[in-house]
Amino acid sequence: MQDPRIAELARILVTYSMAVQPGELVLIAGEESAKPLALEVYRQVLRAGGHPLLRLEPDEAQEILLREGSEAQLRWVNPVSLYQAEHVAAYVSIHAPANLKAHSSIDPQRIVWMRAAMWPVREILLRKRWVVTQFPTPALAQEAEMSLAEYEDFLFGATNRDWQALSAALHEWKRILEAGREIRIVGPGTDLTLSVAGRTWIPADGKHNMPDGEIFTGPVEDSARGYITFDYPAIYLGKEVDGIRLEFEHGKVVKASASKNEDFLLATLDADAGARYLGELGIGTNFGITRFTRSILFDEKIGGTVHLAIGRSYPETGGRNESTVHWDMIKDLRRGGALYLDGELIQQDGRFVIGPELPQS
Repeated sequence: MQDPRIAELARILVTYSMAVQPGELVLIAGEESAKPLALEVYRQVLRAGGHPLLRLEPDEAQEILLREGSEAQLRWVNPVSLYQAEHVAAYVSIHAPANLKAHSSIDPQRIVWMRAAMWPVREILLRKRWVVTQFPTPALAQEAEMSLAEYEDFLFGATNRDWQALSAALHEWKRILEAGREIRIVGPGTDLTLSVAGRTWIPADGKHNMPDGEIFTGPVEDSARGYITFDYPAIYLGKEVDGIRLEFEHGKVVKASASKNEDFLLATLDADAGARYLGELGIGTNFGITRFTRSILFDEKIGGTVHLAIGRSYPETGGRNESTVHWDMIKDLRRGGALYLDGELIQQDGRFVIGPELPQS
């Protein structure tokens, strides 16, 4: 018998995240290992009156292309994929890798060519109703240092939630936060203040990422002052950097250190003029995500954490920082941390002490 949690996740993706309507064409894409969830999404699209288009590919197909394809083949933009993207109303991408290290020995330039060829298709799909999710595989469980059964419990505990209730709470927090001007983050090795005056807060409530559960904005570019120590490894371009500590003056990182891969951290901060400034402040609000997994889809939403991203801002927040870098780093406030809005304590030890209560399950 199939795990009923798979059918529940599929129902959420179709009826909530994509809100599929009768007659709509819906693209369902992913790796071959995503088949159990992909078929349940297929079923739910039919029940919603839509027309499902299923596209599952073996992991090995992309690896063969990367290893054996010519530059012209890697740069080729698939006209069939373009046609599909232009004609679908909604799109779900199910990440279910069988091997997270399959491309580690491939020339990075070949990956760049392939991704550039895929971008015209992605650009069209991003204008549609889209959602990205994961399906549990042994590779993802291993990366998160869990058994497959543990990882299944973890993943479905993060996704199969009351998203309408969380959305309502996040929109109320949007109102509260947008009425404020300054955020202060305090915790072990941390005392950082930054301005959010006039900026828009975006409630991430399961419409594009599943799981979701955060509210984020773009800090005023020259406002960050103080220091912050990040509790988890920060992963960027496949590199894992531990023990990151950043000091800010007038919005700019003026001092940076790490206990592992510090050279990579410093090189990334010097990538361009915007890389030493903040592009995002996010507050994690999904209390179904209880542990660090090395997957940013989950980790930046851990309830009781905040994350800061150096580099590029999201324009919809009002942020204006430009950079080729956008690197999320996570601070855990659940043990000895606090958040202040205009000097008022709003969160202690990862729990909000004012405002609407966030769903715990």
